[in-house]
Amino acid sequence: MATSLGLIDTQNKKKYLFEATPDIRQQMYNLHTLAPDSKYTLGGIFLTHAHMGHYTGLMHLGREAAGSKNTSVFAMPRMKQFLENNGPWSQLVKLKNIVIKELANQKQLKLTNNITIIPILVPHRDEFSETVGYKIFGPNKTVLFIPDINKWEKWNLDIIEEIKKVDYALLDATFYANGEIPNRDMSEIPHPFVEESLQLFKSLSKPDKSKITFIHFNHSYPLIDIHSNAYKKIILQGYRVASEGYTFTL
Repeated sequence: MATSLGLIDTQNKKKYLFEATPDIRQQMYNLHTLAPDSKYTLGGIFLTHAHMGHYTGLMHLGREAAGSKNTSVFAMPRMKQFLENNGPWSQLVKLKNIVIKELANQKQLKLTNNITIIPILVPHRDEFSETVGYKIFGPNKTVLFIPDINKWEKWNLDIIEEIKKVDYALLDATFYANGEIPNRDMSEIPHPFVEESLQLFKSLSKPDKSKITFIHFNHSYPLIDIHSNAYKKIILQGYRVASEGYTFTL
């Protein structure tokens, strides 16, 4: 399924979803099995940007599907304006299926006494909205979640230093290498190739490498196959590769 992250606060009985993907129905069900609706309140959905794998699942909150009531959707200013001013998303706002709560770059948002969120702007193909990653602070540990970015060197922050500051780093690994997609100019869909990331991260210590989990795989991606040489290479170097149901504690 498309990349999504569930966040559960067991003490305050709150749950959150990061990304409203085209697979949101199954992903919400998966979240429900871990944090049942009878016991946990959905505190909101956090969006990163306006590309189809990251927000189009919102349609399932509308009158033709779940018909949700005032579901909080957290979004940056351009993302908020895009949803409010373009159908069918604007209907979700008009009918109050969703209530959009505006975020600000690098501004802390305290969700509960256990969880704080910080959105961080990253460079990406921002045709309709800006793009953010998130830092998520739990009671004891912190995760950096960056499913999409153009190239690490184009960021105004140093990814090496950012990895050192957190306990978990879930990082864009859309493509393994250039030329992976036939008949496409891959410069039009820029992401850090995993081969580039491995070169960039090679000086990290073993503990810092173990923080990194590669996420957000294209269907052409060799890391999907755990028997591939690419998968084995990454594991042997001390990194992790995400899979459905991968969990960690904050």
